[in-house]
Amino acid sequence: MKKQVYNPFLPIYECVPDGEPHVFGDRVYLYGSHDKEGGETFCMLDYTTYSAPVTDLSDWRCEGTIYRADQDPAYPTDRKFMYAPDVVQGNDGRFYLYYCMSGRAGFGGYNGPISVAVSDSPAGPFRYLGFVHYPDGSPMLNYICFDPGVINDDGTIRIYYGTWSDEALDKDFPNHEKAIQAVMQRYHKSRNEVLQTEGSVMGPCTVTVGDDMLTVTSEPRHIIPAYTIGTSFEEHPFFEASSIRKIGGKYYFIYSSWQNHELCYATSDLPDRDFVFGGTIVSNGDVGYHGRSEKDRLNMTGTTHGSIECINGQWYVFYHRLTHKSDYSRQACAEPITILPDGSIPQVEITSCGLNGKPLHGTGTYPAVIACNITNGHMPHGSNKIYTDSFPNATHCGEDRFIGEIQDGTMLGYKYFAFSGAKEIGVQYRGSCNGKFVVSDNMDGKNIVAEIPVAPADAWTESRAPLHISDGTHPLYLFYRGDGEAAVKELYLA
Repeated sequence: MKKQVYNPFLPIYECVPDGEPHVFGDRVYLYGSHDKEGGETFCMLDYTTYSAPVTDLSDWRCEGTIYRADQDPAYPTDRKFMYAPDVVQGNDGRFYLYYCMSGRAGFGGYNGPISVAVSDSPAGPFRYLGFVHYPDGSPMLNYICFDPGVINDDGTIRIYYGTWSDEALDKDFPNHEKAIQAVMQRYHKSRNEVLQTEGSVMGPCTVTVGDDMLTVTSEPRHIIPAYTIGTSFEEHPFFEASSIRKIGGKYYFIYSSWQNHELCYATSDLPDRDFVFGGTIVSNGDVGYHGRSEKDRLNMTGTTHGSIECINGQWYVFYHRLTHKSDYSRQACAEPITILPDGSIPQVEITSCGLNGKPLHGTGTYPAVIACNITNGHMPHGSNKIYTDSFPNATHCGEDRFIGEIQDGTMLGYKYFAFSGAKEIGVQYRGSCNGKFVVSDNMDGKNIVAEIPVAPADAWTESRAPLHISDGTHPLYLFYRGDGEAAVKELYLA
């Protein structure tokens, strides 16, 4: 690699969530939504993509704006924003972008068709082509068109899509009028559509299209049971974020569960049915990893969306983290994963080193925001809003990116560093803080390796302290102990 790479692996101001990684030729491309840094709702910006050589995942290049919302005929009605897309190479060699338009905060995002754009290059730019439709030209609106994922399955183009409402998780849903009305209103479906659609209007579905990439060639159908109680999906029901991969003849369906912080997977020998729950691949709060509970989440958790990809022989999971105390400024992260001989994927922890392929150097200057754990011990689960109460978070002001609202009891975790002779640690900070950062190489904080004093400072100020840590690979955990509030911009190791 030309340089080190850490999470988030794109420029620290960039917010590309819902990432779909695809290798085309000798480069990997990341397609996703495009949040605004400090944004006020989801997906405020036009699509961009980044790409990197498959041999150097530190060398990400911005390909610029690849598609604009105003290229879609639905703009600028009640659907101004483009949600999570996917890209597939068609049988004609061109590249096709599948997406759905939505309104502010998701409103109006469930009643439109799946739109399609096309380009001669995986780097774009794309131009509007049309929408997925039946042979008579009418839009395919069966079930709920949302979060399309696409695969070219040996010449057959398969689209996976859908979402699920908690009101509709219960088999007794048809007997609950209030729940029926809620689903009708949220998803702009008639009573007949809600009650008479096979199984349920909710859930993940699949449909095939022809070589024109638009015309439906099969009837849409559910790929897992409409109601999950009593099935392998009962504990991790589908919510959204459909993504599909084919590995060794087996289909892997990757999705965000109703837990809303984890990417799960299911497998089948068939593309359109008989999927069985496999497990959780990653949680953006490390929930479930080594039995961690939701109340002990290691970050603010919230929406996640992503997929897996084999890059130069190594499999990775791409996901996103939350910043700015909301779900509106999400950043791309990635971790290496292992697909075991039986096809299972063990859950991986979130780290700071991600795509680096090894621990980060034990000396150097790092952005504080690469902390993979930011917690005060009672972090919230995100929702469709910006939180106003105080808790530690990655944020920005002008050109500065930092972790703010650090109060007594806050822990910042960095995983992992390869230490060899490091003797000093420091932070660049500011704020009303008066205390110290107690540094440990254990999450329990018992093995103290440094104490960095901090005092009130209006401007960014540097404080350093001796570091007593053995050589080898270690995490670092910084615990703030003291009064007032701190913001940390950089971490120094020497």
